[in-house]
Amino acid sequence: MLGAISIAPPSTVTFPSKLLSPVSKSSFNGMRVQRLCPNIGVRLPTESSRRPCSPSSSVVMMAKREEEMKEIRTKTTEEINEEVVDLKGELFMLRLQKSARNEFTSSEFSRMRKRIARLLTVKREREIEEGIGKRLSRKFDRQWKKSIVVRPPPSLKKLQEEEAAAEAAEKAASA
Repeated sequence: MLGAISIAPPSTVTFPSKLLSPVSKSSFNGMRVQRLCPNIGVRLPTESSRRPCSPSSSVVMMAKREEEMKEIRTKTTEEINEEVVDLKGELFMLRLQKSARNEFTSSEFSRMRKRIARLLTVKREREIEEGIGKRLSRKFDRQWKKSIVVRPPPSLKKLQEEEAAAEAAEKAASA
């Protein structure tokens, strides 16, 4: 395995002066090194090596995310809290479906978790704007979690309504 990796001796590698300047915003320069010096034998992992996708599709995904964040930011904090509770209920229903070996879409797990994270991020951004510290924020979160009234998630409500409508239609057909 070690024989496959070739590292150029330090005397032959030259870095551009831009790379050595301490002006960069991030302390991690691994990606920039690979782009500026493609001749280096060591190949660093990049987004393209992990997930083959075209640049245009990543731009579309970024645009969708930005659109979703704009939509979340238009909501009030109460609406965000309600949506978090609903999404956590949906996530619980998905876990039940998985454990019962029912059909489910596995991509829904990550989609819901990311949506919850985005909602909570916007909520925390608002707390920071109001000057609420981390410790007080955690205290508010504990109080909020204790105040949540357990209710069935929207998908379960919808399923129950469909079953009730089917039973009503069946009774109407038999009577």
